[in-house]
Amino acid sequence: MSETELRVSKHNKVPKRSPKLNPKPKGWKVFRDQRQLLFMSVPVMLYIILFSYIPIWGWSMAFQEFKPAKAFADQSWVGLKHFRFLFTDETFLRVLRNTLAMSSINMILGFVTAIVFAILLNEIRSKYFKKTVQTISYLPHFLSWIIVTGLVANSLAIEDGIVNILLIKIGFIDNPIMWLNEGKYFWGIVGASHVWKEVGWNAIIYLAAITSISPALYEAADIDGANRYQKMMYITIPGIKSIIIILLIMNLGWILEAGFEVQYLLGNGLVVDWSETIDIFVLKYGLRIGNYSLATAAGIFKTIVSITLIFAANTIAKRLGEERLI
Repeated sequence: MSETELRVSKHNKVPKRSPKLNPKPKGWKVFRDQRQLLFMSVPVMLYIILFSYIPIWGWSMAFQEFKPAKAFADQSWVGLKHFRFLFTDETFLRVLRNTLAMSSINMILGFVTAIVFAILLNEIRSKYFKKTVQTISYLPHFLSWIIVTGLVANSLAIEDGIVNILLIKIGFIDNPIMWLNEGKYFWGIVGASHVWKEVGWNAIIYLAAITSISPALYEAADIDGANRYQKMMYITIPGIKSIIIILLIMNLGWILEAGFEVQYLLGNGLVVDWSETIDIFVLKYGLRIGNYSLATAAGIFKTIVSITLIFAANTIAKRLGEERLI
């Protein structure tokens, strides 16, 4: 074969095609490849459907004059009557005020104290002392509110309460204060009780976020001559900002969950105008009075407000370029 024929044959030679990558599995192939994970999720999905979605059918009571003895087809429909009553009833508006106030106090104090405690705990150099303080701080989380409210009530007792005794000894007050019998103190007592019970537990996630910050940043700050306060302000806090924003968005959804146990156990007839929350309102009208429709309407209101706040906070975080939940 001549040189010219060799060149033509090489030029006309069909190039080898590169092997194609396997396409991503679709449809039943996904089910086949991940069937173990899907089967494992079935009990969780059934649990969510059974206890979270099927009960939504009960919301229909809010639009009825519900009578337990009657069948569903025999119930009389009243439209938005109960919702209109809620927003014109002075009792519910007072309850809504108490709920928002105590929930906001708990959320603000909980966030600030947990972040500050986590940062200060991170600055402790002795590992043994650090672990001891951390363990002591989150142990109250495992106490029930019945035990906690008992401790609070005993501490704030008029005659032998340690708070009154201590304040009189240091000369801050002259006579014992009836802490649990005056409404102006109730919100502060609830907020302080929540902080004491949950500050150590809430600080755990911030401590975990702090440990994920690169040590090289602190080493560079040491080289630049930054002190401990500057490292906290310009490295630690910005490093956990995304966690703070995500937790803030999640907690906004619980803005109407001021609590039930602590208000119910510490409250009394003298402070009912400051202690009653939406949960106590639902208990009062739903079980004691038997007005299930009004109680259901109050519960629906809580759910709608919570979902709205979550999506609003998530949208604001997205527009500001911060971390978001959805």
